[in-house]
Amino acid sequence: MVPRDMDNERWSVMTSASHKIERVQLGVRMETRLVKVLKGLAEFNDQTLGELLEKIVLHSFEPVPGDEGESSASPHSKAQLKAIEDLKKVYGLDYEAHSARDFPKQPASD
Repeated sequence: MVPRDMDNERWSVMTSASHKIERVQLGVRMETRLVKVLKGLAEFNDQTLGELLEKIVLHSFEPVPGDEGESSASPHSKAQLKAIEDLKKVYGLDYEAHSARDFPKQPASD
């Protein structure tokens, strides 16, 4: 069990390796269908959306040896990849990673 202490919008977690992890609330905008797939996958994995996003981002930082800059480690099992494909169909997510380059940019709200 990992103890969690809530301090306003920050979460502090002590890991078993004694690394202090501090979490902050984010306000971001993402494409609606993608968010639905992510929420569905988080539920499938029995984890929070934040935990899923941390896992995905951390794995994206790990290059595949010999293929650096071209591919990264996947955090998903075969069952999870199947669930992702099913969720994409359910929520009409009909684009892939490289399509995001062509998405219209939103003006910064700050």
